[in-house]
Amino acid sequence: MDIGQRSLYKGRMDAELDALRVRPIEKAEEDRYRALMAQHHYLGDLAKIGHTLWYVATCGEDWAALLSFSAAAWKCGVRDRWIGWDFRHQYDRLGLIANNSRFLILPDWHRANLGSKVLSLCQQRIVADWPDRFGKRLLLLETFVDPSRFQGTVYRAANWTCLGLTQGFRRTRAGYTAHSESAKLVFVRPLQRAAQAVLSGSSLPPTYGQGPPRMMLSAEHMRLLPDFFATIPDPRRAQGRRHPLPSVLAIATAATLCGMRGYKAIAAWAKDLKPRARERFRCRREQGAYRVPSESIIRDVLIRVDPTALDEACQQWNKMYARDDQSLSVDGKTMCNAKDEQGQQTHILSVVGHETGTCHTQKKSALCP
Repeated sequence: MDIGQRSLYKGRMDAELDALRVRPIEKAEEDRYRALMAQHHYLGDLAKIGHTLWYVATCGEDWAALLSFSAAAWKCGVRDRWIGWDFRHQYDRLGLIANNSRFLILPDWHRANLGSKVLSLCQQRIVADWPDRFGKRLLLLETFVDPSRFQGTVYRAANWTCLGLTQGFRRTRAGYTAHSESAKLVFVRPLQRAAQAVLSGSSLPPTYGQGPPRMMLSAEHMRLLPDFFATIPDPRRAQGRRHPLPSVLAIATAATLCGMRGYKAIAAWAKDLKPRARERFRCRREQGAYRVPSESIIRDVLIRVDPTALDEACQQWNKMYARDDQSLSVDGKTMCNAKDEQGQQTHILSVVGHETGTCHTQKKSALCP
């Protein structure tokens, strides 16, 4: 190829790059998108579950590349250390991160700089598309690259940062795999300069607020929570106590910490607990399965339990785990349809940290007239 031919070829390539556009996949195009992913991507097709956006890069009428963005990984050691967030904030802020779960350049479109151009265009689109679709602003993009196949050249060219390797554990429905498998390279791309500081800060700016503060409970929390309530007198009659009081109070507290509000929400959260979590909360075991308390049992316990003893137990929890807050404030609400035998309503107090805005505990106050 002589100089003139090279110049014409480069001009054509530059024109194609300039003509590239990225847009979301339309409903009528989803079957074609999935078929191409299944045919050409080494991981195959990816179901559209939960928070997921599919994109196509086009040049005129032709499809050049396909991308998928999904919810962030729950845990990733190198990413979490890079962010520097506390585990109590992590669960509440994972929604500010999206994972580039698939990136496929179609066979006839392998061009120099095309991959980085597509990533850059998609980055500009998703900043507006994600909050428009899911109501949450994004701060960070992440992706995982198999080093046995690729080195992440496209991501490096698009100014993504390589943080290192995962430990190789894969999350399944039953939990994480017991043995390390293939470790992946982790790349991230902040969508604003202060992304790292916002994600790791003690409190989120109002523009990134996502409802009531929540946290992700660790296995240690689940195992230890019942101990905080072990000395609280059980207000129920001995006959018919199907669930231990510490277990019921631990589940109600854990559900509240995870953002649940109201008896129905707490009971639904408890019902969704997996067997390992139920065991850690020391739930009643019956016929080989761990049983969680029903909504009526949770309601009855929270109405009857001694508010002073519950408050003391909650404060003990605060001393151990609410370290980011130097001071706590109390906010109270009278719960509708929550009355005891005397027809008096129950008043629920939330302990909220000034610095983080986190609702650490809830307790029942003295009965309202």
